[in-house]
Amino acid sequence: MKLLTTETKNNVLRSMIRILDDRREVLLEANRKDLQAFNKEDRAMYDRLIVDGHKIDGMIRSVREVLEQEDPVHKVISSKTVGEGLEVTNKTAPFGTIMIIYESRPDVTIEAAVLAFKANNKILLKGGKEAIHSNEVLAGFWHKALEENQLPASWIQLLTLDRNATQEFLKNPPEKLDLIVPRGGERLIAFVKEHATCAVLVSGRGNNFLYVDEEADWDQSISVILNAKTDKISACNALDKILVSKKLPGYEDKLKQLRDILREKEVTVLVDGEVAKVLSDAETIPSEAVWYEEFLALKCCIGAVSDVDEAIAKINTYSGGHSAAIMTREKGTALRFMEQVDSAAVYHNASTRFTDGGQMGVGAELAISTDKLHHRGPLGLKELVTNKYYVVGDGHIRV
Repeated sequence: MKLLTTETKNNVLRSMIRILDDRREVLLEANRKDLQAFNKEDRAMYDRLIVDGHKIDGMIRSVREVLEQEDPVHKVISSKTVGEGLEVTNKTAPFGTIMIIYESRPDVTIEAAVLAFKANNKILLKGGKEAIHSNEVLAGFWHKALEENQLPASWIQLLTLDRNATQEFLKNPPEKLDLIVPRGGERLIAFVKEHATCAVLVSGRGNNFLYVDEEADWDQSISVILNAKTDKISACNALDKILVSKKLPGYEDKLKQLRDILREKEVTVLVDGEVAKVLSDAETIPSEAVWYEEFLALKCCIGAVSDVDEAIAKINTYSGGHSAAIMTREKGTALRFMEQVDSAAVYHNASTRFTDGGQMGVGAELAISTDKLHHRGPLGLKELVTNKYYVVGDGHIRV
């Protein structure tokens, strides 16, 4: 794609801010159609689908944040002169064409596209059928913003493909794809990885763990657990698994208190065999497979461990590699946990709900990557570029 000037890109974003604000009711009406057609039994998906005034404000804020950020393209990473005067400069460069596949959330149509566009990438948006009316309106807003600035609508395209058509598109794309980012559950990620012929950056899967150490502040632990579990169940940074040290003072009474507090918040509690010895009325975890699951629901597992090493081993075996937390007053134990747990974000005495571009100071994010190549964690504007070497000589030949 042609390299656009920073001024041109920012003018598109200014147009988009105005259009989003002026045409709120058009978007809200489209979203009402989506909500009316949706099965509300899937509460997490339904929550993600909702667009209201607050969410539109968030979309506008995301565009404005990216507008104010420095253009990430054509920045010098390194520069040196080698050999007999050969000048080698490494600069940031756009990926090219990025395809984003996501479920339910219309705000992704804004947040993902604005980041990819300012990084000078062409964007293909494949939203879920449940948000079709909302996404079509938002894509129309983008096209109006582009046209106002004499740019073709092809910079940002909404694909309306069913599952079979999407599979064929991934196998035989009609144009070159440079990167695909699936944002959704494990089935979506597996589907994309199975059929894609270009690089896939995995994001979105949570299954996050929190370990309560024997040296934990119990009241603080309860507060953090409740925030991580109940603040937003549809978020990939929500808590699913709680591990409690059997050496925690008042272990049995505290397990009972934790169960009661979670139940008061209507959280379904599953327990392992050790915890079941104390919480005999709780449902036991039916199979090992449950430890691998991301719930996206008011449900959690409580398990018992002997020490921090067992907690680390369990987390590294079952978690999605997204976020993990330890509650402890002992800084040495916390550091050991944070260094050895294999997750994109690790926390000491804090909720996993902070794994978010805005909360971490990155700004708007395309996704939370759990891949280790290219980048792990929130994918902000600076992470949506690759690099290119510029080599300048004067008739240089290699001998």
